[in-house]
Amino acid sequence: QQTLPSQPPGRRQPQQPHVPPSVSEEPGGRGRQRGLQRLQISAGFQELSLADRGGRRRDFHDLGVNTRQAIEHVQESKTGSSGIMIKLTTNYFRLTSRPQWALYQYHVGYSPEMEARRLRSALLFQHEQLIGKTHAFDGSILFLPKKLGNKVTEVFSRTRNGEDVKITITLTNELPPTSPTCLQFYNIIFRRLLKMLNLQQIGRNYYNPSDPISIPNHRLMVWPGFTSSILQYEESIMLCTDVSHKVLRSETVLDFMYSLYYQVEEQRFRDACAKELIGLIVLTKYNNRTYRVDDIDWDANPQCTFKKADGSEISYVDYYKRQYNQEITDLNQPVLISQSRRKRGSMMPGPVVLIPELCFLTGLTEKMRNDFNMMKDLAVHTRLPPEQRQREIGRLIDYIRKDDNVQKELRDWGLSFDSNLLSFTGRVVQGEKILQSGNVFDYNPQFADWSKETRGAPLICAKPLDNWLLIYTRRNYDIANTLLQNLFKVTPSMGIRMNKATMIEVDDRTEAYLRVLQQSITPDTNIAVCVLSSSRKDKYDAIKKYLCTDCPIPSQCVIARSLSKPQTAMAIATKIALQMNCKMGGELWSVEIPLKQVMVVGIDCYHDTLSGKQSIAGFVASLNQTMTRWFSRCAVQSRGQELVDGLKACLQTALRDWYKWNKYLPSRIIVYRDGVGDGQLNTLVNYEVPQFLDCLKSVGKDYNPRLTVIVVKKRVNTRFFAQSGGALKNPPPGTVVDVEVTRPEWYDFFIVSQAVRNGCVAPTHYNVIYDTSKLKPDHIQRLTYKLCHMYYNWSGVIRVPAPCQYAHKLAFLVGQSVHREPNLLLSDRLYYL
Repeated sequence: QQTLPSQPPGRRQPQQPHVPPSVSEEPGGRGRQRGLQRLQISAGFQELSLADRGGRRRDFHDLGVNTRQAIEHVQESKTGSSGIMIKLTTNYFRLTSRPQWALYQYHVGYSPEMEARRLRSALLFQHEQLIGKTHAFDGSILFLPKKLGNKVTEVFSRTRNGEDVKITITLTNELPPTSPTCLQFYNIIFRRLLKMLNLQQIGRNYYNPSDPISIPNHRLMVWPGFTSSILQYEESIMLCTDVSHKVLRSETVLDFMYSLYYQVEEQRFRDACAKELIGLIVLTKYNNRTYRVDDIDWDANPQCTFKKADGSEISYVDYYKRQYNQEITDLNQPVLISQSRRKRGSMMPGPVVLIPELCFLTGLTEKMRNDFNMMKDLAVHTRLPPEQRQREIGRLIDYIRKDDNVQKELRDWGLSFDSNLLSFTGRVVQGEKILQSGNVFDYNPQFADWSKETRGAPLICAKPLDNWLLIYTRRNYDIANTLLQNLFKVTPSMGIRMNKATMIEVDDRTEAYLRVLQQSITPDTNIAVCVLSSSRKDKYDAIKKYLCTDCPIPSQCVIARSLSKPQTAMAIATKIALQMNCKMGGELWSVEIPLKQVMVVGIDCYHDTLSGKQSIAGFVASLNQTMTRWFSRCAVQSRGQELVDGLKACLQTALRDWYKWNKYLPSRIIVYRDGVGDGQLNTLVNYEVPQFLDCLKSVGKDYNPRLTVIVVKKRVNTRFFAQSGGALKNPPPGTVVDVEVTRPEWYDFFIVSQAVRNGCVAPTHYNVIYDTSKLKPDHIQRLTYKLCHMYYNWSGVIRVPAPCQYAHKLAFLVGQSVHREPNLLLSDRLYYL
């Protein structure tokens, strides 16, 4: 194989790479440090470090957060009653244990002290007759399905060197089936079962590499797999499992570097590699593990050596040949560095060194996602309709039931799974009427879309286009002119009064656009519309940054290609006119909101992980009774910080603006908090909610509004299937579930709000973590569903309440393009749509 021209990846002679010593045992990251401080629990079942860690998966960190006990009015019941009953099936299976089942936890001590976990295990299992074949051991904690004769048992073992070791096994806990430790234990046992079925763990999920789906025309491979989680739900402990797919590309990182080398100038090659590769997840097929690329070391190459645990040196080439039988052919390539994110105990594992030639790219690039044909071909295999999805989920339980080894393992622990998916009754609440400037529209709730019904109807508040700019390049003059003519056709029926735009031709360069904007915008300019010849991010970012900060006016960027098809030109002009109207402070439609004096807030976070920039929290609050006008502001935070420190300033300004609009303060505030990761619930309850309460106190000592805080979670594995004449289909929009699959310690519910054309609809999970409103569950659920109708960028119902989606759009624009807080002069408009 040729090397990259003029050896671009790594030119220097082999030398000791600049890699911290903790890489020592294995560049692929599987090595164990043998020092006392560095005892790592190895892969597989030994992940069990339950003693001090509380499990490895972040979703278990939310286990102990009981928010329902502090909310008085839902102590007895948190279920609603409105709506029509509907029979549902879901992707949950009950886990059953034999009567009086308990898990026995023991501490195992060694005298003299033994450091190596493998040695500890070997010494303990010399006494298999005593402890039995069924056990789980992580080096210090032992779990058994039975009780030993004595509370403290002492036994003796002998090492290969003839050294006698006393082992003390002390019963520390008798755990009931519902204890948090047991729940973590079930998940570990279940992962053990999946391994017995030869499924490979990648990230949190398990995949079947022996049953790949090939998509050759796009050079993609899809591994089918499963997500799994066992938790305590309302009535029982259940396994929630869903299908998952891992998309693998058939090109290695080295292939990618080669193709990049021929696309960019040589001096920009390394920067381009860093920009494209850092942050990506790669798969090493020799051990089926995934790693995040954190750096590229251009000073190292495969001929460099590293120290093994025994002190001997070996080159990467020889190491991979001996350990994995992998031939490395390009000896000049650089190496990739992956910083392990896992903290085991107090130990921070060091970086992992990877060879580009052995790393396969996973996931999809932005270019791939924008390739309609590719996404369509991929969706055939990954977007499964309800019937097919249910069959695939059922296959996992079939595998478990038919595998003798798996069944024996379950029997030995005294556990079993139901063979049927859980069925129960949900409710469908009625669809909303769309109110638009005196007109009332009904829409077909099955489609959750009213664009046809409201076409040509006047808007609630139409802002005039008196003085506006239309900026275009010479080759896009015809497209810009056609857009102008189409806007003249569609705006009258909306009630938008429109003058001819000031049309300005520019060179197709970022500086030219900025210069024209600087020269042409006056205090009277309503909006600037820029027709862009391509979707180049730098140009878009520069325009948005200038018009959101230095010269705050609403702006609309349109890519010329999207306007070039005559058959869609009018529909697109309609959408652009609606968007422009919102950005200038107009209002499109509303739904009936029976609650009075209520301010609704949406919060979401965006993390700019690639460039290491700050995190952005978008904060959006309603300003009027009909929830058609919104206050928008963002808080810029230090990198990776999820919880919003700038909340106080945002809420104080929002309340000030509300007062200007209404001449009184809201008596209720309902906050929808999106963008909360697993394991962060505790921090939210103990840190963010008190910030809200502090802020409300600071408004005035007599001001004591009722506060509700609801965590919104889109990334859930729960799926519901409606039973319809023996077949399964997606549940209709407005389906509410607050029984069976909700959690007893939370005031939570699911809503299916949107309709989908392909695949399975995903519900959204809502968890009310703080509530002094005393509103009935029915009312909170109905308000939540109503707000899913109020997002002005889509004439239909969306997956989350409108303020959450607005907050997401705001945080995304600032995080992607503006990179600093926008000017507050824009805060009363939806300028980021």
